[in-house]
Amino acid sequence: MLLPDISEELQKGQAKTVKELVQKALDEGFAPEAILNEGLLAGMDVVGEKFKNYEIFVPNVMVAARAMKEGLGVLKPHLAAAGSASIGKVCIGTVSGDLHDIGKNLVKIMMEGKGLEVVDLGTDVSAETFISTAVEQHCDIICCSALLTTTMCVMEDVVKLAEEKGIRDKVKIMIGGAPVSEEYCRSIGADAYTPDAATAAEKAAAFCRGE
Repeated sequence: MLLPDISEELQKGQAKTVKELVQKALDEGFAPEAILNEGLLAGMDVVGEKFKNYEIFVPNVMVAARAMKEGLGVLKPHLAAAGSASIGKVCIGTVSGDLHDIGKNLVKIMMEGKGLEVVDLGTDVSAETFISTAVEQHCDIICCSALLTTTMCVMEDVVKLAEEKGIRDKVKIMIGGAPVSEEYCRSIGADAYTPDAATAAEKAAAFCRGE
């Protein structure tokens, strides 16, 4: 019952308990990958699903994420030793001229909850920074967020610059934010638009699995 307990306590945001249970599972000989997948990530999957369905809200997601972070802190050295890799790498940021970051931060939490490694570029990020980071850090996906209609055009700049730099076939470009739509995504040639954080994480994980 240990792994379901980890998932359960993570959903409740019980950081201290999650940390203790992860240590206990390690002490009892559970494989680090099993603790990650069937405990921590399984719990975050439920959190993501409930958030998507408006059953829980931002504060609940934040405390669950903190609990996951505590559990991962205990688990990480063992995962590294076991040679466990993340399923993919994402760089994420809010585009130039836009300082909103609540949505971006939620997407980051949800993506980490899916086992993705996330490079957070913060806010007011230029197209050049998105592309240079993707190249230097070998990212599989670039995620651009915008909350202002006036800054959305930077997303198109990211797509164009990826083409210019010859990496367009190597990275997926995902976009999101209040004024963004599926139609806009298609018009600029991005790979995916998602309406919420949980869906963004699911889509990114699917891309990294080659789906």
